[in-house]
Amino acid sequence: MGLFDFFKKKENTVEEQVSLDKGLEKTKDNFFAKISKAVVGKSTVDDEVLDNLEEILVTSDVGVSTTLKIVERVQNRVAKDKYTNVSELNNILREEVQALLEENNSTNFEQMDYGNHKPYVIMVVGVNGVGKTTTIGKLAYQLKQAGQKVVIGAADTFRAAAVEQIQLWGKRADVRVVSQGMNADPASVAFDTIQSAVANNEDVVIIDTAGRLHNKVGLMNELSKIKKVMDRVVPGAPHEILLVLDASTGQNAIEQCKQFTQATDVNALALTKLDGTAKGGVVIGISDQFKIPVKYIGVGEKMTDLQLFNKKEFVDSLFS
Repeated sequence: MGLFDFFKKKENTVEEQVSLDKGLEKTKDNFFAKISKAVVGKSTVDDEVLDNLEEILVTSDVGVSTTLKIVERVQNRVAKDKYTNVSELNNILREEVQALLEENNSTNFEQMDYGNHKPYVIMVVGVNGVGKTTTIGKLAYQLKQAGQKVVIGAADTFRAAAVEQIQLWGKRADVRVVSQGMNADPASVAFDTIQSAVANNEDVVIIDTAGRLHNKVGLMNELSKIKKVMDRVVPGAPHEILLVLDASTGQNAIEQCKQFTQATDVNALALTKLDGTAKGGVVIGISDQFKIPVKYIGVGEKMTDLQLFNKKEFVDSLFS
């Protein structure tokens, strides 16, 4: 059985689907209200409707380049039938958005075998305030509930509250936390955490890191140092570098993604706070622009409201 098989499913449970639908409610309300205004008085999808659609997608934080791709796809579909009814626009848009996500984001985490790595090491990066600590806590909780032995490394040692917060989440999730306190060497914390995980035969190591962007070179050097000490203990670690982004910040999330992908080898994304924003379209833009799979989405406050991102279910919920 793979390490993350507790997430594995053909479709969401009723509870998870309700959480997803509720989490995307603000985005849906905003998006479809705009589309309704764009097609009022129209019977067919003409150039004016397409221009309005372009504006709607851009203002929904899908991003300019991704918006142009989607509108072009819709335009090509409409061109095949000059009399496409505006009532068909939602279905066409749904199909083209889903197709775009499938093409640009081929990795399917549900089929990856995490069991080849023990411990499986996740390094979590992201600026302060995006929900990084919360994401770590929820992920640790769900892994623990699935029967995995998890340890968290408190390597964000530059903020006084960071170590305390991760320790609190460790207690909530009932998982071990390795800490050396504030101002400790982050690489030393990471080294000790992984070394103890090997000694204790633990399954998953989650390493928190400092969320700083004011000095990209310093950030790059620090993350590189942490990665090197990890690799010394467990060759190939970290197996996953998870960048946490706050969906409610819209285009700022895209800019943060640019900064961190330049600083380190990010190979998975988590989009948080979708339940508190109308900017859920940023998930589509980030997936398309960076070709880095969105692995998790946060759709609520509960421990179980961190969900494995399913492209089809996300689009279906967005357009339901």
